[in-house]
Amino acid sequence: MQKILIVDDVEVNRELLRGILKEDYEIEMAENGRQAIRKLWEYHDEISAVLLDLQMPDIDGFKVIAEMKEQGFMDRIALLIISSEHAVEVEIQCFQLGASDFIHKPFEASIVKNRVRNTIELFRCKNQLEQKVEEQAAALERQSQIIRIQAERLSREKPFHNLMMEYRAVIMEIETRLKVLNAVFSEEYNRNPFESIKSRLKTPESIYKKLERKGHPALIENISAYIADVAGLRVICSFPDDIYRLAELLIKQDDIILLKRKDYIQKPKRNGYRSLHLILNVPIFLPDEKKYRKAEVQFRTIAMDFWASLEHKLKYKKDYDDTDDIERQLKDCADSIEALDYQMQEIRDKIYGSNG
Repeated sequence: MQKILIVDDVEVNRELLRGILKEDYEIEMAENGRQAIRKLWEYHDEISAVLLDLQMPDIDGFKVIAEMKEQGFMDRIALLIISSEHAVEVEIQCFQLGASDFIHKPFEASIVKNRVRNTIELFRCKNQLEQKVEEQAAALERQSQIIRIQAERLSREKPFHNLMMEYRAVIMEIETRLKVLNAVFSEEYNRNPFESIKSRLKTPESIYKKLERKGHPALIENISAYIADVAGLRVICSFPDDIYRLAELLIKQDDIILLKRKDYIQKPKRNGYRSLHLILNVPIFLPDEKKYRKAEVQFRTIAMDFWASLEHKLKYKKDYDDTDDIERQLKDCADSIEALDYQMQEIRDKIYGSNG
């Protein structure tokens, strides 16, 4: 049987509660706050709940609560206040101090039984859930440590360094070709089709995680075989039609091979994300050979990139409640940004003419 500690300086109240609860619980009683604290120290591993009176001489209920909080007992023991006090402010204060429920005097047997049973059950479920969360967090941390160790081992291998050098060469190759196209546009149309290029190489840890998700061992040969975005570039354009024009000119070059195309501009993701993604096979020229390596190139307008960057930050901020409303607002913003992109493009056409 679960053990309950009843704390009240009035003997008749203690006996009434004992009579109501003795069939379902093992009862301990304390006639003052000092005795309550002593019994908490003695039985805290066995006690499931404390029924605590507030008004007691010497050490009152609030001092008992303070001691329970200081010793960490309230993390493991449910606290129910028993009081003849009916002021809402007192109840609010007790809940703010960590009480689970409030039982008013005089006692009604069915109310006492139900509130004690429900509180203990809810507290037990809460503690079980917290324990599972802690166990899962510990398991994730162990997994993360394994990934870090394996990724560090991978990054120390010379073949890995050589492969990363080749992917850096892919980035430089694509950047050079895009800059040449930009220069041609600047000469011919007196404007530039893109504003900036951002590039990145996946970290060893990110590479290891992706191979693991795909079910492949973390071997050097599997990186180039199964991961298409080790080398990634993001091209930020001024207008939507610049995206398609620039992408088309890039993939028309006879030594670049288009492997995959995902157009999230014509068909945005459900959350409103818009971008043109190309997976390319790109030649690199090494001292003694020519090789092809894959790269992912994303094309966005300035507005698309602004939205995607903020959405990414907000997506990983989890301490908000109304997820559906946030997602709806983000989708509305994406729709507004799309309209703005095409409106600005229309203004540009009026200024530069249809050949702009």
